[in-house]
Amino acid sequence: MVTVLIVDDSAFDRKLAGGLLTKNSEWQVKYAEDGAKALAMLDEVHPDLILTDLQMPEVNGLELVQTVKAEHPNLPVVLMTGQGSETIAVKALQEGAASYVPKSSLSTILHETITRVLSIAGEWARKKTIMERMESFQSRFVMGNDPNLLMALVAHLQTILTDMNVLSESDRLRCGVALEEALLNASYHGNLEVSSKLRETDHAQYYELARQRTEQEPYGNRVINIDVKIDSDGLRYVVKDEGPGFDPASLPDPTDPANLERPCGRGVLLMRTFMDKVEYNPQGNEVTMVKHTVPETATK
Repeated sequence: MVTVLIVDDSAFDRKLAGGLLTKNSEWQVKYAEDGAKALAMLDEVHPDLILTDLQMPEVNGLELVQTVKAEHPNLPVVLMTGQGSETIAVKALQEGAASYVPKSSLSTILHETITRVLSIAGEWARKKTIMERMESFQSRFVMGNDPNLLMALVAHLQTILTDMNVLSESDRLRCGVALEEALLNASYHGNLEVSSKLRETDHAQYYELARQRTEQEPYGNRVINIDVKIDSDGLRYVVKDEGPGFDPASLPDPTDPANLERPCGRGVLLMRTFMDKVEYNPQGNEVTMVKHTVPETATK
C-alpha cells in the first residue's frame, strides 16, 4: 500500500487532491495542515511521497522541501502550485522537489505525475547491486514511441545510476524526471508532432491523437535515439527524435515564474532546473543534458 501525505492549509484543496488520489485503491492518503505538522508526522506515517502546497503558515512548502531533502533524501516531494506561488515554486524545484502540478490541472495530471514519480523513486530505492564496481557505462538505445517502454528505459538507467552510486539519491531522482520529460517531448512533440497547445485545450484529445499517430505514417515509424554516458564525473544524456524539429530560440524562458502555470514548457522547466546543462541542436530535434557529480563552480 502506497501512502501519500498531502500538506495544505486549505481543507478544500486537501479534500480535492485526496479524492483524486484515493481513486487508486492501492493508495492511501494522510493529511497535514501545514509543513510543521507534516514533519512531525513523518516518523509515524512513513509516507512514500509528499504532495504539498507552497504558501502555508508555520513551515511553508519551500521550507518543507529543504528539510525533507536534508533529513529524508529518499522521500520525493511533489508541489501543488497556484497563482502567486510561482517564484517560491521555482526555488523549491531547485532545492530538491521532484516535480510539480498546477492546482488548475490537478484533475488531469495529478494522478499521472504521482505515478511517474513513485515509479522512478521505487526503482532506485529497491535495487542495490554489486555493480557499484562499474567505473563507466556507455550505450545507445533506439526506442519507438511507446510511453511504457520509454518509462522502462528511464527505470533501467535509474538502476544503473544507483548501482554505480553516481550522484546523490535526490539528484538521481531528479535526473530521472528530466530524462522522462525529454523522452516524452521527443515522442509526442517530435516524432508524433502533437502540439502542446492541444494539451492546454483538450487533455484527452491530446493523448488520443498521439495514440492514433503511433499507427500512422510517417509518425509511427519514427524512432528516438538515446546516447548515454555515466561515470564518476556524472552523466550525459543525448535524446534525438526524427521529427521536423523546432527553433530552440522560440522557447519561452521556462524558469520565468510567469510561465510556471502554463502546461507548455513544463518539461523544459524541469529539465533545465534539474540538470547542469541543457542544449538543443540548431534543428531542435536533439537535446543534450548533463549532470555533474560535483558542481563546476566547486572545482574552480
